[in-house]
Amino acid sequence: MIAMHGHHGHAHDHHHDHAHHHPAPANKRYTVAIALNLGFVILEAGAGFVANSTALLSDAAHNLSDVLGLALAGGAAWLAQRQSSERRTYGYAKATVLAALANALVLVIACGGIFWEATSRFFAPEATQPLFVMAVAAVGVVINGATAMLFLAGRKEDVNVRGAYLHMLADAGVSAAVIVAGAAIWATQWVWIDPAISVAVVLLILWGTWGLLRESLDLALDAAPAHIDVAAVRTFLAEQAGVTAVHDLHVWAMGATKPALTAHLVRPEGNDDAFLARVSDALAQRFGINHVTLQIERAARDDCSDCH
Repeated sequence: MIAMHGHHGHAHDHHHDHAHHHPAPANKRYTVAIALNLGFVILEAGAGFVANSTALLSDAAHNLSDVLGLALAGGAAWLAQRQSSERRTYGYAKATVLAALANALVLVIACGGIFWEATSRFFAPEATQPLFVMAVAAVGVVINGATAMLFLAGRKEDVNVRGAYLHMLADAGVSAAVIVAGAAIWATQWVWIDPAISVAVVLLILWGTWGLLRESLDLALDAAPAHIDVAAVRTFLAEQAGVTAVHDLHVWAMGATKPALTAHLVRPEGNDDAFLARVSDALAQRFGINHVTLQIERAARDDCSDCH
């Protein structure tokens, strides 16, 4: 058996910068987002007391959970930049996946709180100051919308960034719904409109969060990234010159943007550096897999149940 060792580092370093065109996750946008949203939480909570609005107070609590989520995502992005150690040989890139999973769970829990508050207000409606509520919600649309735009770049490649983006976009939608509800209440005096709009927004948020929750959970369980067709990768490896079988193929994500692959290739003629270089380069170009480890075997094992 001959394993691919020396070429591995070269293939990974050479292609990483070209395969992903997104900004480094650990940058100042998390700090800016946390500062903006924490300021709005303080403003909204104070306004809720002044207007005697449970809607504003509950939304302030929801936005506070988002601040914590942003802090979690930013901290994970910073951890992902740290170098590997003798104990954590893969580094801390997996922290971005765990943060995205926690972010999705926090959003689901927050939606549960909003839904509970909305349904309770159907039975015990409370008078509010709709114009004041609309003004505060308008500020929320601006702040949450601007924060979401901070995470627009890189959201498709990084599940952690996408989690922060969806969080802020959902908050902007909540604030916009509060404006609509305030206007309707002001025009009709129908106080049931507020909880009705809240329930609709919660359902919309849950629908958008489901994909993030499922993807981050899959990545946390070392499933193959959704954009990588493992069957196509297996077929590609099996079609390489001299390869008679492929087994023990594993594709997983070391972090939100770092797919990795290990595989055993049965190749009777053995190993050569040119073959390994060609296969690794092709995997990076065709599938975006830059962290590749291949083990070459001259003959298939008798007990191999995974050989193809």
